Amino acid sequence: MSEQLLKRSDVADELKWDLSAIFKTKEEFEEAAKQLPEDVAAFAGKYDGQLTEAETVVEAIAAYEELSAAASHLGQYGHLPVSVDITDSEAQQVTRHVSNVLAGVSARLSFFQSQMEELDEATLDAVKEQEPAYAAYIRKIKKTKRAKLDPKVEEALAQLSPVFSSPAEIFEQARSNDADYGTFEVDGKEYPLSFVLYEEVYMYHEDPKVRRAAYDQFNSVLGQYKNVVATAYYTHLQREKTIADMRGYDSIFDYLLESQEVDQDLYHRQIDTIMTDFAPVMRKFITHLKEVHGLEKMTYADLKVDLDPDYTLPVSIEESKTLVKEALEPLGQDYVDMILRSYPERWVDFAQNLGKRSGAFCSTTYGKHPNVMVTWTGQLTDAYTLFHELGHAGQGVFSNENNPLTSARPSLYLIEGPSTFNELLLTDYLKNKTDDPRMERSVLSKMISRTYFHNFVTHLLEAAYQREVYRLIDAGKSFDANKLSELKREVLEQFWGEAVELEPGAELTWMRQIHYYMGLYPYTYSAGLTIATQAFLKISSGEEKVDGWLDFLALGGQKEPAEATQVCGVDITTDKPLKDTINYLDESVDRIIELTKELDQN
Repeated sequence: MSEQLLKRSDVADELKWDLSAIFKTKEEFEEAAKQLPEDVAAFAGKYDGQLTEAETVVEAIAAYEELSAAASHLGQYGHLPVSVDITDSEAQQVTRHVSNVLAGVSARLSFFQSQMEELDEATLDAVKEQEPAYAAYIRKIKKTKRAKLDPKVEEALAQLSPVFSSPAEIFEQARSNDADYGTFEVDGKEYPLSFVLYEEVYMYHEDPKVRRAAYDQFNSVLGQYKNVVATAYYTHLQREKTIADMRGYDSIFDYLLESQEVDQDLYHRQIDTIMTDFAPVMRKFITHLKEVHGLEKMTYADLKVDLDPDYTLPVSIEESKTLVKEALEPLGQDYVDMILRSYPERWVDFAQNLGKRSGAFCSTTYGKHPNVMVTWTGQLTDAYTLFHELGHAGQGVFSNENNPLTSARPSLYLIEGPSTFNELLLTDYLKNKTDDPRMERSVLSKMISRTYFHNFVTHLLEAAYQREVYRLIDAGKSFDANKLSELKREVLEQFWGEAVELEPGAELTWMRQIHYYMGLYPYTYSAGLTIATQAFLKISSGEEKVDGWLDFLALGGQKEPAEATQVCGVDITTDKPLKDTINYLDESVDRIIELTKELDQN
């Protein structure tokens, strides 16, 4: 990434995503925003109070899905522009307008969910029998009806959705827009700094003086906003806890896991096992990293440095197409061709520009192609990010093509499997393409430092910290910024032990991630990667066929997680997949160390 970022308006169109696939013109979007509330009113006039017979319910579900798709299209078109330029005031206004429109739509449609939940078991079963495609939706209705509220309360909650989402918006504005990270100086040279520049460039910088100076400056500015961010986060959690109590859940964990269709045992096992069994593996890897770089100590600022930065492969956007064609070949030509459509159809926003949020994501909507945001810096790590997000895109396309809207979305527990599976295919392709030990070491180290560090460390440590915060809230306690920093530091100390020096600023990591405003999302990264790793190893060994994985991608929400993973040959009801994954990583780290010794001898 260039250290000087362009304004969004100065970026070439071919580097930006094309949202005209959602609405061809702004006028078409504005007309849809006017039309949707009218269509919703007509739907309510026809079906409110009439959901009594199975035939009528089936007809209403189909109409409800059409309205939901239209609302999703409005949401994407209205919200995506802010993700790539938070400084665009016009886009901010459009986003808020769309949020208000959709809140009104959601409130007016809330009767549908309420009245579906009022139906008796016999009628719900009759709906499923008449239209088997709605079986997953009916399964979920039977679960949510146990926690239903008075319809007027449900309507009020829906109307308040823009208010409920404001803590996340406050967080994003504070870290990405209001904060001025200034510059820092190393050996007489001045470096510009922003949130994105730190997260995408300086955190990986090969010069420890630059890396650590950037870290210090970044955290000195970030810390100035800790109180407002902590207040926003507390407000968000109080909302979740209040609704959990209103709906009669025993704990906030039960409430947030309900929609994932997993229990607390699965949730806690994922966090506890990685914190105890995988931590020693990562300490071994980090210690080796320190030795290779000749560092006196490994600080928190050094964790993301490349094992062999001089051997990092540059990758252009054009070259990434070849990687897609060849690395994803095991998934079949139909899958590859579908992913390759992302280039000419401009699903992906590759641009580097001022105001673009950090990280990457894939946004899918029913009936339209996915949209992917990355920041392309021309390195192999960008290809890993792209493969990850295109994995989400592929599942989104397959799920939407094979399921009605009401059952197209998989459980959050499964959502990171397809993305990380594609990263493993890229690693396998690069590793098999060479007999050079340095190349093999580079590829394996990137698998550890990119794929698994991201999902089994960064997000898992988010989850472990988040769990402690939720335990406070469940116990009726509160917190401030200092308490959050204390909890974060304790989790980091538990995982890294004496292998990493946690200098001041490490405890502020809780301020850097939007995931905390998405419920119990962080732990699902490691859950998905566990599924992906086991499926990948079984397919690679010939124990399972790739067809099972493709069937898994097309499932959507048809099955609960424990059943869904059986389709690709993975049994998550035991800890074996997770234990096997950790063992695979331990062997990979040992292989990296072995290759280093081999290279040192030559």
